[in-house]
Amino acid sequence: MSDQDLLQLYSTRILALAADIPRLGRLDAPQGTARKRAPLCGSTIGVEVTLENGRIAGFAQDVRACALGQAAASVLGATVVGLTPDEVRQGRDGLRAMLRDGAEPPGAPWEALAVLIPARDHPNRHGSILLAFEATIEALEQAVGQKKAAAT
Repeated sequence: MSDQDLLQLYSTRILALAADIPRLGRLDAPQGTARKRAPLCGSTIGVEVTLENGRIAGFAQDVRACALGQAAASVLGATVVGLTPDEVRQGRDGLRAMLRDGAEPPGAPWEALAVLIPARDHPNRHGSILLAFEATIEALEQAVGQKKAAAT
């Protein structure tokens, strides 16, 4: 990777997002939890969620990832509360398509993920970038399952 490639990949905006990740920590009583690890780079992200009326009411994350994974977790943490599980899946799918297929960046509320466009050319980084979304979706599936079990 050339110096110019590195400068583009680790832009000032990506580094700023990585330095200011919202919703770090733990929830008092999570309904769903998940921890995901990217085997290629060793990045790890843990997520805890609560749901209320089908929407994310509480969200906390523990992020141990590269700057790109941290930047994605930062966008996710700033956006996720108030969304439905399907809206999070749409964000993950849009991010994946942007990285892997050259698709346009995801639309609202995920437009800030466009900062990760330079990572398209670095497939070895895609796993870390998607990690926060994958952990969040797994935690949401657990929370939805708990809600269904409690209703029966």
